[in-house]
Amino acid sequence: MSLTDKINEDIKKAMLAREKEKLEALRAVKSALLLAMTSEGGGEITEEVEVKLLQKLVKQRRETAEIYSGQQRNDLAETELFQADIIASYLPKQLEREDIIPLIKAIILDSGATGIRDMGKVMAAASQQLAGKADNKMIAGIVKELLNP
Repeated sequence: MSLTDKINEDIKKAMLAREKEKLEALRAVKSALLLAMTSEGGGEITEEVEVKLLQKLVKQRRETAEIYSGQQRNDLAETELFQADIIASYLPKQLEREDIIPLIKAIILDSGATGIRDMGKVMAAASQQLAGKADNKMIAGIVKELLNP
């Protein structure tokens, strides 16, 4: 079952259960998927594009929640975080920090990186290898730690 089909099915379930906040999040995902499909020439989009799209939506909601929290609007922040969690549930399982460190160490060895100057080279390889499996912010933090002895 494709992501679009799964989202459509879950929208129906949310409508029947009258889950307003969940429905909003699912409709946002559906809208973003449809927009991506039409911009890609009307065809199907790859799983990689779907993952990047979902990550973008989750990131937007978490950032918005931070802004709302800073403005003492906790009611709106909670809604954004709830929607971010709903959207994140459609992402592949994220790797833990302990699982990422050995992968990045291997990338550093393969690329021959010796210092922080080589961070771009390591990040490019790590982002490609761990796409959809880990947050780029976490990857960057680990790469900095490992390249700065």
